[in-house]
Amino acid sequence: MATVRKRKLPSGLVVWRASYTDGAGKRRTKQFPRKSDGEAWLVQTQHDVARGVHTPGSLSPTVKEAATLWIKRCEDKKLERKTITSYREHVDLHLLPFIGAKKLVDLSVPAVNAFADTLTEQGRSPIMVKKVIRSLGSIFKEARRRGLSAAAPTVGIDLDLPDREDPQPIIPTKAELQQIVAGAAGRWRPLLLTAIFTGLRGSELRGLRWQDISFQTLKLRVSQRADEAHMIGNLKSKAGYRSIHMPPIVAQALREWKLVCPKGDLGLVFPNLSGKVESHSNILEHGLHPVLMAAGITKPVPSVDDAGEPIMRDVPRYGMHSLRHACASLWIESGYNPKQIQKLMGHSSIKVTFDVYGHLFADDAAEAQAAADVQTKLLGAL
Repeated sequence: MATVRKRKLPSGLVVWRASYTDGAGKRRTKQFPRKSDGEAWLVQTQHDVARGVHTPGSLSPTVKEAATLWIKRCEDKKLERKTITSYREHVDLHLLPFIGAKKLVDLSVPAVNAFADTLTEQGRSPIMVKKVIRSLGSIFKEARRRGLSAAAPTVGIDLDLPDREDPQPIIPTKAELQQIVAGAAGRWRPLLLTAIFTGLRGSELRGLRWQDISFQTLKLRVSQRADEAHMIGNLKSKAGYRSIHMPPIVAQALREWKLVCPKGDLGLVFPNLSGKVESHSNILEHGLHPVLMAAGITKPVPSVDDAGEPIMRDVPRYGMHSLRHACASLWIESGYNPKQIQKLMGHSSIKVTFDVYGHLFADDAAEAQAAADVQTKLLGAL
């Protein structure tokens, strides 16, 4: 039987004690300063017990404790070092300072929304708030796996965050891509051509092996990646493992490059001069950026001269990821549908594909005709 009864503590303080029987048949209690609070809590608790999703407060870990278990799980799963570092930052810089001492059982949907509002008020960007809430959801998921929580307060949550940033990726024009292709030379030419025409991520290019390239079928397989610490490892998700057709210009460049490519135990297609994993910064500094600067594909940014005076300095306009975006845009222009783009780009979900490239699937001619049709239906032919 569930009850809410008045109790007087030895200190003289009057409280209301709610008592109930949990799913395991054990009697449990919780104190409240007001009877109405205890009754409201008891109604929700009984509902959760009946549905089998109740976790007693005494068994619920704090966010800090649950986060420690989650990070340990990430390490056991051998996630990429950079990913784990990002997760630790979410925990240490954004979660623990505000809700680290709270128990998971006390975090409801309204409480999570209030936490998101706090992050925004403290100057976190909308993107960072979303990332932190996703990490909080992963913490709850790990706690559920361990039987320490039955709640999922972040699932389907609408944070209603301000979002004024342009979501469209920065993509080189065809003319700029033609300049890059024409200007790429030496050991960087096959790498840049592969990036432009296959859409591989920088980490996937750095981890690409010769055994994953078939000159007979003109296909390459993405099966591993190199992280920022130059460690070879698994791809970020199952969707990342994929095969991609190579156009003739890429196949020919790779055939020629294979004859002089530095040899190493890892069998990499684009290693450094010692045959080991090439650094991302070296690819930019000695590969892509000189080509962009030579072609005048730059943008002005504020800087200072040797005397400390403010000036505008031209810097390369694009990074390696822009070449990946360019490849996707060319595929879409060629008629590939969203599902094909998701597969070729190695996106974990179709939502990611639409979030990044949805605007490229738009049919401008059809939309213009639809706008004209609306006018005609309302005003008639003019």
